[in-house]
Amino acid sequence: MTGPQRGGWTASVGEPTRLILLRHGQTPSSVRRLYSGRGNPALTEIGHAQAAGAAGLLASTGIDAIVCSPLDRARQTADEVNVGRGLDFRIDEGLIETDFGEWEGLTFGQARDRDPELHGRWLGDTSVAAPGGESFDEVHARVEAALRRILAERPGGTVLVVSHVTPIKTLLRIALDAGPQLLYRLHLDLASISIADFYPDGGASVRLVNRTAQL
Repeated sequence: MTGPQRGGWTASVGEPTRLILLRHGQTPSSVRRLYSGRGNPALTEIGHAQAAGAAGLLASTGIDAIVCSPLDRARQTADEVNVGRGLDFRIDEGLIETDFGEWEGLTFGQARDRDPELHGRWLGDTSVAAPGGESFDEVHARVEAALRRILAERPGGTVLVVSHVTPIKTLLRIALDAGPQLLYRLHLDLASISIADFYPDGGASVRLVNRTAQL
């Protein structure tokens, strides 16, 4: 996968930092469709194959560094891409998945039945947190800080960011300058690749969303 070329129709100026956003592969929790935030399941056999498929898509793409969530499912996915590359690799706690608190390990229906009023508000209000967890507004703040760190470290470079569905959606939301409804309406598959360019003047351009090896 060579990826979209830099430049194109944009008012932004300067050389952008390109972020290749890779969601981790399948875990037992994703198979069962559980809320999986700070829990730390490893990739399944299929998850490893999905990560290897993503690595194949990125085989011809120049990457300067990898920045990764601390959770095992993200690190294992990053390792698949890094085979034979030996890229600079950094963990950033800001890229960890949402803390779902007491809903961790529950299905959507179980969380809804347990806390019906709160769950309903949580689905439409990014300031609302799961019991004992964090809100999407809190996730946004730490992901935005992680983005600033990456842009300061690798100006004009290409960085593979390996993370989870909510942080990746948040990075795309920032790039698009979109409202919070994007979090609820954008679908990201396991081991999917999205690409966003962030320019030194503060502009951004989303180049690709939700590319998978299965397409």
